[in-house]
Formats: sequence, C-alpha cells, structure tokens
Amino acid sequence: MEKPALVASDVDGTILGTNEQVSEYTTRVVGRVLAEGTPFVLVSGRPPRWIPRVANAVGATGYAVCANGAVLYDVGEDRVIWQRGISPVRLHDLYEALNTAIPGCAVAVERVGARADDIKSFVAEESYRHAWPDGHDVAPRAEVLGHTAVKLLVRHQGMTSAEMAAATTAVLGDEFAITYSTNAGLIEVSERDVTKATGLADVAERLGVAAENVIAFGDMPNDIPMVRWVGHGVAMANAHRELLEVADEVTGTNDQDGVAQVLERWF
Repeated sequence: MEKPALVASDVDGTILGTNEQVSEYTTRVVGRVLAEGTPFVLVSGRPPRWIPRVANAVGATGYAVCANGAVLYDVGEDRVIWQRGISPVRLHDLYEALNTAIPGCAVAVERVGARADDIKSFVAEESYRHAWPDGHDVAPRAEVLGHTAVKLLVRHQGMTSAEMAAATTAVLGDEFAITYSTNAGLIEVSERDVTKATGLADVAERLGVAAENVIAFGDMPNDIPMVRWVGHGVAMANAHRELLEVADEVTGTNDQDGVAQVLERWF
C-alpha cells in the first residue's frame, strides 16, 4: 500500500513483547509516525484503565479503541467518548444461554465510567478465576449482571477458548459478538455488531481517513474484523492461524518488533 494515513495496532501479543513492554526500537519508530502527523491508534480488548501505560510508552495521546470496540477513549484527555454496553436484561438472558452452552462456566463484567479508572470496573462472581495477574471485585452473580457492561467475560478452565466460542456461537448465533484474545479458557462477549473494526471505523471517520489508507496489526481472532476492514492488514508471526489466513501480510513476532519492521518502510 501507499504510505498509511492512519496506523492501528493491537496491544497484547502485538506491540507489547512477551515481557509486557514496548521495546525501544518500536518506540522510536512509532515516534517517527507521530512526528509526521500520522495518527497511531491502539485498538485493544483491554479496558481504558489498561491503556495509558502502553499509550504513554509510545507517546500516543489521541484515540484508543478499547474493550474490542465497545469503548472509544481519548488518552490525552482521560475521557471516555462513548461506550456500547450490554443492558442488565440482555446480560441475564445471555447468562442463561451461556449456562446451556458451557455448563459450569463463571462470569465477570467490564464496566466503564467517564474516565479510565473512576468506577469499580471489573466485577466477577466468586467462582471466576482471572486469566491475568490482576485483581477484581467479587460480587453475587445478580450484582455482576445487574448493571450495563461493555463486555461479559466467560471462563471455563476445562475448555479452550476456541471450544468455548464454538459452543457459544452454536447457541447464540449472531445475537452477540463473541471473540477471544487468549486460548486459555476465556471468551469475551460484546453487544451485537461491536468489533474492533466498528470502533476503528469510527476513529477513521472522525479523522477523515478512508479504510483503504489504514494499516492495522494484530495477533488473535478478536483482531480479524479489523484486519479485514483496513486497506492493509498485518498479522504477527505469532498470530493465531485464523488471523494468519486472512491477513494481507505476516511480519515478525511481537518479540521481533514486527510492527516496527513494517512501519519502517514509510517512516
């Protein structure tokens, strides 16, 4: 493609190395992108509260698409611009369907306020076991499902994420958006038609950039809609096979600075 007018990157497994850091090399290259006035947008399954550390590492102060497309966050202003949540009624119906599809599953929710960390964001039922080293507030299931949430997280330690997604899709069809960013027995459910692609499309429209002039990087199935939507979609060498199959290009791994390797063609 010609020089990108907007660069979008997933976070975990993509711009972050396995040490959870952005390398100095990648930071320098992203700095050149930003110095030329080209927007650099983080597009992640992470909630807003987990974005500032990564954004600050690369010097990005603009938009970030969070929660797999359910939230648009302004990093520099620490402001949630919009969120697309699942209502309590829908959450309860969703849980009943999940209990049929994946008996014995445990659930948690991600909630978002007006800023990155101004409310109790992550609330889980007691049997939920976090997939990452992060704490959460424990509450009865009725409380977990009793408020609007930008995504429902579903855990089953006896299944892979791919198996969970297949079982859930068989019951729910396209009623909700179902994806995963790890294969360790965790799926993430958003409201219907909420994906990284829909969130990034909103950013591109705000910035006056056409999809064909956007480049995006990712590594997991939750990146597939975004990689398909942009003009040039790049999969990391460590990417899930489903993403590798649809990407326009495969770059190095996240530990090999695959994002920077590609961007150096233009910046």
